[in-house]
This record gives sequence, C-alpha cells and structure tokens, in this order.
Amino acid sequence: MDDTADTPPVHDAELDTTGLYCPEPIMLMHNKVRDMERDEVLKVVASDPATIRDVPKFCHFLGHALIYQRELGGCYQYFIRLG
Repeated sequence: MDDTADTPPVHDAELDTTGLYCPEPIMLMHNKVRDMERDEVLKVVASDPATIRDVPKFCHFLGHALIYQRELGGCYQYFIRLG
C-alpha cells in the first residue's frame, strides 16, 4: 500500500460514507463491492475514525487490497482493489 504518493489511484466507483458511523460504512462497502468486478478499484470517503481500523480488516478478510489511503481535511480516503 502506498499512502505517501501525492496522486490517488484511478478508481472505477466511489462510495461516500461521510457522516455515517460504525457499522454503516462497512455495511455499505459490502453492498457496493457486490456490484463490482475483480480488479476494479473502489474509492471510499469516510469521516468515522473507526474506518482506520475497519477498512483494512474488511480488505484482509475479504481478499481485497487496500492500495492507497490518506486523511484529508478530517475525512479519510481509501482505495481498494477488489480481489
């Protein structure tokens, strides 16, 4: 995972979970990835600090790759390549 690059990866879909708290962001991510194909990239935007812990676990347990993450202006961005 590269969280130091200035430019985020290109993504195929985006999910904005700003304003939602655990477990809602992860539940919405489960629903979103069902509509996507292997190797596509999902961008997730979140405001819940718990996603710092939850998103990597989501990726690990489901075989996805967290390829980029950053905090920007109080929001968290995650880029996930579907496995």
